Amino acid sequence: MEGKTSKAWFDSGEFEESYHYDEPLGAFSGEQGTCFRVWAPTAQQVAIRLYQAGNDAPAIEKIFLGKGSKGTWLYSTTRNLDGWYYDYEVTVDGVTRCTPDPYAKACGVNGQRSMVIDLAGTNPEGWEEDKAPELTPEQVIYELHVKDFSWDLSGGFGGADRGKFTALCRTGMTLHNDGVHPTGLDYLKRLGVTHIQLLPIYDYGSVDETRPDSGYNWGYDPVNYNIPEGSYSSNPYRGEVRIRELKQAIAALHKHGFRVIMDVVYNHTYELESPLFKTVPWYYYRQDSSGKASNGSGCGNDIASERSMCRRYILESALYWVEEYHIDGFRFDLMGLLDDTLMNSLQKELDSRYGVGEKLVYGEPWRADKTAAREGTLLCDKGSLKRIDPKIGAFCDDTRDAVKGNVMNEGSVGFVNGGRISADTLRKCVAGWAGESGPFRTPYQTITYLSCHDDWTLWDKLVYTMDQSKNFRGSASNIQKANRLAAAINFCCQGRPFFLAGEEFGRTKGGIKNSYCSSAEVNQLDWSRAWQNRGLVDYYRGLIALRLQCPGLQDKTAQAASRILWASDIGHNCAALCLDNQHGKWETLLMVFNCGEQPQQLSLPEGKWQVLVDGDSAFQWKLHISVRESCTVMPKSALILGKFLSDQ
Repeated sequence: MEGKTSKAWFDSGEFEESYHYDEPLGAFSGEQGTCFRVWAPTAQQVAIRLYQAGNDAPAIEKIFLGKGSKGTWLYSTTRNLDGWYYDYEVTVDGVTRCTPDPYAKACGVNGQRSMVIDLAGTNPEGWEEDKAPELTPEQVIYELHVKDFSWDLSGGFGGADRGKFTALCRTGMTLHNDGVHPTGLDYLKRLGVTHIQLLPIYDYGSVDETRPDSGYNWGYDPVNYNIPEGSYSSNPYRGEVRIRELKQAIAALHKHGFRVIMDVVYNHTYELESPLFKTVPWYYYRQDSSGKASNGSGCGNDIASERSMCRRYILESALYWVEEYHIDGFRFDLMGLLDDTLMNSLQKELDSRYGVGEKLVYGEPWRADKTAAREGTLLCDKGSLKRIDPKIGAFCDDTRDAVKGNVMNEGSVGFVNGGRISADTLRKCVAGWAGESGPFRTPYQTITYLSCHDDWTLWDKLVYTMDQSKNFRGSASNIQKANRLAAAINFCCQGRPFFLAGEEFGRTKGGIKNSYCSSAEVNQLDWSRAWQNRGLVDYYRGLIALRLQCPGLQDKTAQAASRILWASDIGHNCAALCLDNQHGKWETLLMVFNCGEQPQQLSLPEGKWQVLVDGDSAFQWKLHISVRESCTVMPKSALILGKFLSDQ
């Protein structure tokens, strides 16, 4: 085996046939003892070092593993080593590397030592009964960072919960503890979202867990894929604590009506010299023609998902999070770097085990640059969405850019900040850019959104393009109007609506485009601002509540686009679209978006129409205001009307 660590060798059928292994890998303990098994087919020698602590305490003993089948190495003992820590020394081509176990399920502080764990002992009370709320006909996804959620002191969170998993369990939190204005979970429940997408919660490398409150990162820096992040736990030194507290958080979210989506980053690792690399140098990574690490991720390395043991690793990792932590879906970072066999296999396994469509799978259908995938590999990028499993979704950048302008250029404008809109583009947006309209097979695949953790917040983008003074912390009425108009368009599109936490209250990061390593103070949810801009929050609330009553907007089938009865331009600044809403409270929806600075008169189709949304309120549908023949659409605003079923 010595010397055979080249790209050609790892990509060969001979290697796959000789070394693909399907039996369990990792550390397993119980009454009968403990077994360690690691896959390291290129190694000449593997040793395990045992510790009683997960930080810098010295090793208790060192044991050489024996060779197993298909490139595995193993060690068994009658001792029950539950709670012990360990790492490996792996020697390949004369070079010995110390590494955590890439298959570990627990670790010590900063993930440098793996931990033998009895997972049953980490289950909080009632965990066996925990289950997700029923899957609703519509899924409204809210993207949230654990630390952002509870870092702002005005949110009322105690010091022990601030920035931690435990904050996701707390109810009764209010602004400055005033007992009046809900924050935290109660705020989210009032907002009406159905799914909470958590930015990375696995163990990542960019925050020092020994000083967890002194650093900040979004977490797109994987170290241990199968272990929760320690900086979000109350004690990162004890491997079982982070596991239990994450389970408690997920159970709390389930109890309060939210499903939980996990943001996963299987396309690259924090650094090339990761546990995967140290165990089998280069196997898990793509290399260019010169032998250097491929960098389609823009982060220094690309995972070679097309290789069978790498594919197995990712597939089993995702399934493990569902089985052990009751995760309800996945958002794949840079899905355009991953191969279609992997993604199709994951969707198939989830459907088989939990029911078709029960677990959501979607991702970014792009990559940062070219990647050196094995020849013939088909990647899950934007051009592949009509080829892969139709239940695998992807973010729709076409609607995003049409509404507010391109994210790569701060000065680029769209409908709401440029004052121009066309019926043709509006039709494509509403149809989710599916079928003949764009890259998606059906709106089932379409994740419709305006902003996420990447790039500027929606508010900051609007300020850049509409406010010469660049007053990001303000609440200017023209920015508020543009934000409302943008939200109305987004929530009137077929597909799954998604938005960044705080978008609904004009979240600002002071104009910082990518705040991945900015301070927690820059990134935190400003709970005072949430109540300062409560009118904007209520607008989002109303749009969500209305959408849940409209089958025409929830339709994700191949026939969804046929619900669009017509679309029409009303000058350069305004467009209208009429949508079939059969089986809903209103048989037809008429949606008008005025992006200009002047009011627009609109002649209405025959019948009696109810005002559902206007520029001031998205709760007009509660007031039973009816109109006939004509109406006025105010500047920089949406008007949504519903035709009564019986034209009463």
